[in-house]
Amino acid sequence: MKEKIINFFTDVSKEMQKVTWPSREELIESTKIVIIVTLLISLFTWVVDFSVSEVLKVILKS
Repeated sequence: MKEKIINFFTDVSKEMQKVTWPSREELIESTKIVIIVTLLISLFTWVVDFSVSEVLKVILKS
């Protein structure tokens, strides 16, 4: 069991050395994109929710 754990962490270390880490500029750009997309999806969800809510209010008043 101990040998398997040691092998696991050895393999993890080797794989981590192969990782290509993003530059600071790439990270900032990706973060901007994520924030913008999140805001757009939030806005869309709000609009749909508001619209459905208003339609249901009209239907239920009848």
